[in-house]
This record gives sequence, C-alpha cells and structure tokens, in this order.
Amino acid sequence: MANVLILGAHGQIARLVRQRLLDETSDHLTLYLRNASRIKNSHSQRETVIDGDVNDYQRLSAAMNGQDIVYANLGGQFEPMVKHIVKAMAKNHVQRLIYVTGLGLYHEVPDPFGTWVEKSVGHDVMEDTRRAAKIIEDSDVDATLIRAAYMDNNDEVDYELTEKGTPFKGTVVSRKSIADLIVKVIKDPGQHENSSLGISKPNTDGDRPMF
Repeated sequence: MANVLILGAHGQIARLVRQRLLDETSDHLTLYLRNASRIKNSHSQRETVIDGDVNDYQRLSAAMNGQDIVYANLGGQFEPMVKHIVKAMAKNHVQRLIYVTGLGLYHEVPDPFGTWVEKSVGHDVMEDTRRAAKIIEDSDVDATLIRAAYMDNNDEVDYELTEKGTPFKGTVVSRKSIADLIVKVIKDPGQHENSSLGISKPNTDGDRPMF
C-alpha cells in the first residue's frame, strides 16, 4: 500500500486516476485541491481531503508529510507551483513525482504541427511550462514527466509513448489513456523513473489536432 498525494484532485484526469486507484489498489489517497467541497462521497477510510492551494507552501508541505508518491495535474502559472512542489518534497523526503504537462517542452513536435502548437498555446505559456519542467529535471526528485498531446474524452485506452530526445508522435490522446499511464506508474513506481514521456494516440499525425 502506498500513500499517494494528488494535487489538483478535481481535474478530469485526476478523477479518473482516483477512481481506478480506489478500485484497483489499497493505496491511501490525499486529495489536495482548492474548494474541497467539490469532492463528493470521499472514502473516509482511504482518502483524506485537503482544501489548499499549491502556492500555499506551508499547507502543501504539511500535506506532503508521510506521502510516497506525488501526482500533480495542475493549471495556472506552473513555475511557482513547481518550485513549491519540489521544495516541499525535499523537506518531507518524498522522492517520487508524476507530473502531467503538455507537448512541446523541447521543441520536439515536428512541423507544421509544432509551429501550430507554439502559436496556439502562446509564447508566455510555453516558456512558463518549460521553466517548470526544467526545475523538476534539475532537482533531486525522481520524476516522470508526461507530455500529453491535445486531450479528448473518448472512452478508450489507446496510446503510444515517445522518449525525450525523440520526435513527438501524433496530435491527440484520450484522458483515459493518460490516466492509464499514471495508474501504471503509481502501481509500479520503478517504471519510467527520471523520464519525460510524450503520450499520444497512434496514427493521429497531422497539421492540427485530429479531433
């Protein structure tokens, strides 16, 4: 049994991960989110719900105490949040992190789709995302970065992975597929240690997301 801290626990992927962990493991889950009243029907024996902001370092650090794995699925300005996460993990001797982000961190997306991504997302957001990822990669945290293609809600688990240093494949991926990868790593934290993985649905290459 592991203690798993889910940051951004009300996100769509996080909710999929939460349910699968409840169904498939005996792990204890700490659900960390703003406006915790959004969490309904928590399992009191297996879950702890914390109303908190990742930018509140003291509250975040307290939530880290006793955790084995941190899974972060966040939105907003990423660089300051990641600084708090890495600092709190170090203080509480938590080593394993799963961090979901987007494609294009390393300019690894082939053109013309790569150029479209840069313009669509915007320079400031892309650079903030890259700075946040670099903080994680330069830290002592054992992290799995998941670089996701454009997400859809298709009811399918169908994905392929690309390693850092290789071209990104595809344009879209289901949230269920991303959740599947996260659950696999949580179940076996030795998988994909210190790695950065692109994830997409096979055969969805194109100039734009293949919705």
